[in-house]
Amino acid sequence: MKLWLMETLIILGLVVLGCQSEDTVDQPLKHVTKLEGESVTLDCKYNTTSPSQELFWYIQRTEESPKLVLQRNSYGGGSNGTEFQERFYSVVEPLKSVPLIIRRLCMSDSAVYYCALRPTVLTGCLYLIQNQKKHIQGRGRSG
Repeated sequence: MKLWLMETLIILGLVVLGCQSEDTVDQPLKHVTKLEGESVTLDCKYNTTSPSQELFWYIQRTEESPKLVLQRNSYGGGSNGTEFQERFYSVVEPLKSVPLIIRRLCMSDSAVYYCALRPTVLTGCLYLIQNQKKHIQGRGRSG
């Protein structure tokens, strides 16, 4: 008996930081429910004034940071994140669309998926701690 599998899609009319105001990503808001082993296609349409399109798909599982699933460009190139090599596929289509296809769904595919026109997840973090020395002046009582 197959288990139910749910992909949850956060659909945002994103204007990604660093983009021009005409650059947008649109994902229709929906929750998708599929069986393990099935395939699913998640839609993403975009609009950009850039002559070369570069699109990114991300996954965010519960209580985890977002991870890069794949990156594609309008010239047919791109790459997949390490753990997304075999079952995750996408291509930039002429009608300004970049659907994400996931084959042979697994329970670990249940997550929030989103696409972006620019990289939005850093591979490392830098934490800065400000070292503040406060001078404490005491007041003595004169008697």
